[in-house]
Amino acid sequence: MISTSLRRLLPLALALGALTSPAAHAGKTIDAIKQRGSVQCGVSSGVAGFSLPDSQGHWSGLDVDVCRAIAAAVLGDANKVAFVPLNSQQRFSALQSGEVDLLARNTSWTLTRDASLGLSFTGVTYYDGQGFLVPKKLKVTSAKQLKNAEICVQSGTTNEKNLADYFRNLNIKVKPVVFEGFEASFKAFFAGRCQAYTTDISGLAGIRNKEAPKPDDYVILPEVISKEPLSPAVRRGDDEWFAIVRWVPFALIEAEEYGITRANVDSLRASSKDPGIQRLLGTGEDSGKLLGLDRDWAYRAIKAGGNYGEIFSRNVGPDSVLKLPRGLNNLWNKGGILYAPPIR
Repeated sequence: MISTSLRRLLPLALALGALTSPAAHAGKTIDAIKQRGSVQCGVSSGVAGFSLPDSQGHWSGLDVDVCRAIAAAVLGDANKVAFVPLNSQQRFSALQSGEVDLLARNTSWTLTRDASLGLSFTGVTYYDGQGFLVPKKLKVTSAKQLKNAEICVQSGTTNEKNLADYFRNLNIKVKPVVFEGFEASFKAFFAGRCQAYTTDISGLAGIRNKEAPKPDDYVILPEVISKEPLSPAVRRGDDEWFAIVRWVPFALIEAEEYGITRANVDSLRASSKDPGIQRLLGTGEDSGKLLGLDRDWAYRAIKAGGNYGEIFSRNVGPDSVLKLPRGLNNLWNKGGILYAPPIR
């Protein structure tokens, strides 16, 4: 029989044991990735600013850079990623079946998707919202002026449902023209099949710049009709892989907050006495062992493509063709809502 005093000490002993537990095992997904030698990353079939191949098949975009950062953290090489283009109808089944290890494909995090598809969303990497693109020649300045308009939209997306909900609430009749593919939907719009096109505002900016015959002939209306928190997703049931895919983007956000960039990460790693920077770059407390990784995981992720701000600027912000403002995607202490839990 355990004595009363021993029973009182047992919870404390268990707690201390948890704090000093050995490194976490990385899980079955990581085992498969290491055996394969690459991360299988599901991306869009072509959305400027997020995931888009060039004529040589080289992928670029915000989602692409997140995948490369994860590969750098896990495999030590940002180039050990196989990008798998998926359309809206394919994306969830490809993740569920194991065709890809994660989905980083401008996909909105919703309750239905989170609770019913056997997936887990890991954390928002871009806060977006749905809007409308119209030709300037229509002289439409508000979505409320689209009565009886034909509006092109892609099927199998939150955009299709949001479109119906928005105009139903306003008691305005419109005529959705639904296309299975993203490319088919915007090409029909630019061909004059519809008076308006709707998708996430980041997507509208991308297709206007890349696909419009004359980008200046089109305008994005001011209404933002939905919340579209874009997040990577993984299969449910592998908590170790989930934690890695969650914490790598957090490390990129925290790096921006600390002023760690792709250019100065090596010098800060060698000289910084800031405990937070030391933890992040692997010269202080070892956070990697808690993820089943080595202590340099975050250093490699940052070195691969820079901090979150650099990734944003390069792909969708001022240094990109889209030139989208930071807005909600700025750091929490700079007017946005981007916030990473402490890496400690």
